[in-house]
Amino acid sequence: MALKKDKEKVLDEVWTEQRVKDFLAVKPAEDIEADFHVLLKAYQSMRLENFAEFVGFFTAEGRNLNATNPKGETVLSIVKQHRASVDYANILIANGAV
Repeated sequence: MALKKDKEKVLDEVWTEQRVKDFLAVKPAEDIEADFHVLLKAYQSMRLENFAEFVGFFTAEGRNLNATNPKGETVLSIVKQHRASVDYANILIANGAV
């Protein structure tokens, strides 16, 4: 018997401004810094143009682009490990991530 995927991949998903802003309220697990968590989730979930818009909202709220996970990693350090994510890294750097 073949196993069925529990989720279908969604292509050309619509990202309204409100949906992008809603990511600012994503709640982390107790041991994860909120700013790190929402920024990582946005990176993992959004297309480049939506991520750029999100980072604008994120920084406008005075949130920390350099927040770390329990291992001391920033979202930028994680993004830099992905060769196909140079443009995401550039957005973070342009907005003050180090």
